[in-house]
Amino acid sequence: MRNKNQNVYTVGQVNSYIKNIFDQDYMLRRIYVSGEVSNCKYHPSGHIYFSLKDAEGTISCVMFAGSRRGLAFPMRDGDNVIVGGSISVYERDGKYQIYAKEITKEGAGLLYEKYLALKAELEEMGMFAPEYKQPIPAYVKKIGVVTAPTGAAVQDIKNIALRRNPFVQIILYPALVQGEGAADSIVEGIRRLDALNLDVLIVGRGGGSIEDLWAFNEEKVARAVFSCHTPVISAVGHETDTTIIDFVADLRAPTPSAAAELAVADVRAVLNTLENYKSRMNHAMANQTQRARSRLLQYETKWKYLGPENKIRDQRARHAELERRYTDAMEEKLKEARHRLALYIQAMKGLSPLDKLNQGYSYVEKEGKAITSVQDVKEGDLLEICVSDGKITARREDIGRILDGTIVKKQRIEKTWEIWKQKREKKKEPLPVRHWKQHLENWIRCSKRWRAAMSAWKTPFVYTRREWSF
Repeated sequence: MRNKNQNVYTVGQVNSYIKNIFDQDYMLRRIYVSGEVSNCKYHPSGHIYFSLKDAEGTISCVMFAGSRRGLAFPMRDGDNVIVGGSISVYERDGKYQIYAKEITKEGAGLLYEKYLALKAELEEMGMFAPEYKQPIPAYVKKIGVVTAPTGAAVQDIKNIALRRNPFVQIILYPALVQGEGAADSIVEGIRRLDALNLDVLIVGRGGGSIEDLWAFNEEKVARAVFSCHTPVISAVGHETDTTIIDFVADLRAPTPSAAAELAVADVRAVLNTLENYKSRMNHAMANQTQRARSRLLQYETKWKYLGPENKIRDQRARHAELERRYTDAMEEKLKEARHRLALYIQAMKGLSPLDKLNQGYSYVEKEGKAITSVQDVKEGDLLEICVSDGKITARREDIGRILDGTIVKKQRIEKTWEIWKQKREKKKEPLPVRHWKQHLENWIRCSKRWRAAMSAWKTPFVYTRREWSF
């Protein structure tokens, strides 16, 4: 029976413990295993699941999508490969498996190690850095191709490029793409075509084994591509084939056909785009024209409503109305002025010196100056006495001072008042003091006004046979 003090572990704890043992084993962290591929499956996520087997056993393997750069060929069932990676436990299933980082075909292991070493060296030098990548022109006229003149790659590039743009010019440098001297031939082709000031270079060949493609993994070829002033598209092998110049080139194409498609713009697509732009431009122009016509119609309506003709017509009507109102106002003002003038004339008649002359008064002047006092006249002076019907010339002989007319009038009123006062005293009636004082004040006021009117005149009276006019 189980001892009560004995520990009991869960399945997950056991799997975790075994996984820790695997992870702490130094040899299992970096191990290479050879065998035959079986049950190879490419998952849509990019992962590859397969098994390695030999005559003695089988082990599960997985290569995640992030490690696919370590696979340089399309892996299939039956391939004899060397898988490099680590061995660990998948805790959920309790199964151990190889987590592959790189896979090479058996027999090509030395070349692959050399490939990885050169790749790491060039990457450390910065030759793969994206800041050194040149953009590929959108519309090229001249294309340089470095490849074998008799291979299928050049025919694919030629057919696709001319189909997409019949006017593009293709310049081929016939180079060796495998075998002895292939690397030097590729380097020479890159240098010569770079001197022609082309728009883009395509460097590549068809598919093959790692030995066939090794010329494109040479350091001299990588440096030639990196030093090229013309943008370079690498097109080596198939999509699963990866070489050193794929990392150095400005753009990697999975195949030579894809390189031609990336380098040459499709004329039909360009024409369709231009036609689309033309249609959009015509539509936009039509809309702009329609909007402009609408605005013009609005402006025309506003012009009719706010134009000078309407404004002039309105101003004329307004001015006619103002003229009528001003005329009426002026007539009213003239009527009032005539009425006031009639009142002033009537009032002036009461103060007119002509009336005074007609009543027996006269106007005396000396040498054109009015005589207002006896002191203004000396003995023997000639005087002109103006009466109502003419002038009388006289000479001074004697002068006697007379009282002022106002004083005489006042004396008369006082004499009359004394007589009236005596009568009232006889009748013993109260005297209306204010009555005679008001008459006296009115007379004094009228006399002052007459004097002020007489002094305001700047010219003496002129006698004519007609009536006096003012």
